[in-house]
Amino acid sequence: MGQEASRPQPGKKLQVIGAGLPRTGTTSFSQALSILLDGPVHHCGTQVSKGESYNIKTWTRILQHTPIRSAEDEAYVLKELKQLMDGYVAVTDTPACVFVPELMKLYPDAKVICTVRDSDKWAESLDKTASNAQVWFFGLVLMFNNPMRHFSAWTTAMRDGRWGEVFPSRKTAGGAQEGQVWERHLAFLKEHVPPEKLVFFDVRDGWEPLCKAIGCEVPKGIDFPRSNDSKAMEEIFRSEIRTGLRRWAMVLGTVGAVYWGLKTYLL
Repeated sequence: MGQEASRPQPGKKLQVIGAGLPRTGTTSFSQALSILLDGPVHHCGTQVSKGESYNIKTWTRILQHTPIRSAEDEAYVLKELKQLMDGYVAVTDTPACVFVPELMKLYPDAKVICTVRDSDKWAESLDKTASNAQVWFFGLVLMFNNPMRHFSAWTTAMRDGRWGEVFPSRKTAGGAQEGQVWERHLAFLKEHVPPEKLVFFDVRDGWEPLCKAIGCEVPKGIDFPRSNDSKAMEEIFRSEIRTGLRRWAMVLGTVGAVYWGLKTYLL
C-alpha cells in the first residue's frame, strides 16, 4: 500500500509471482520489482483500494469461483486472471498470494518469490488491519466510495472462496493468529511450488538477494524502496471513512433540503 494504483502497459508480461502474504513488505517489494523489471506491478491491495472498480470487481468474481469444483470454474479463473494480469510485469499481495498454482499455470517461466518477516510481528500487524476492516459501520460508510463500496463483497468472497479454502480455521478474510495462517501458507506454497522454483525474500535484505533471484544486476545509485504497509493501510481506512462521511453528509443534507422545500411550499 501507500502507492498509486498502477496501470497495465501493453506488451509487458508477468515475470514475477509475489507469493508473500500481506504485511510482509509487499509495497516495498512491488516498488523494487517495478524498478528492476521496468514496468507496472499489480499490487493487489493498492489496485483493490485505489484503482479502478474493474480490479476489485474482477478479483471478487474470481474468488466467487473458488473453491474450484469443476472444469468450468477452473477455466473461468484462469481466463479472468490472464486478463487481469495482462500488461503487468509482476503481481503481489493478497489475493494473488493464494492463487500461486493458477498463476504458475498461466506463467510457467515466472519466478515465484515469497516475501517474509518475523511471524509474530506479522500476526500482530495483520490482526490490527483485519480489526479495522471489520468495524461494523465500515460497509455502510463506504456505500458512496468508489472502488471501496465493493469492499464488503470482496471480503465475503475472500472468506467463502480461496482464502477460506487455504486457511479453513479462519472465519474472516484477514487476521493471523487463530488459524496459524503463516505456517499454513508456507505449507501451501511448498505443496504447489517446486523447491527449486520457490524463493523466500526479506525486504530488509535489500537489492542483492532479490536481484540474484531475478537474475539481474543491482541498480546503481538507487536506494531500495522502504514503505510501511501497515501505516499506509491505516491511512487508507481513515481516508475512506472521511470521504464516506463527507458524502453521507452531502446526501443527508440534500435530502433534508428537499424535505424542507416540500414541507414549506407543497405540504
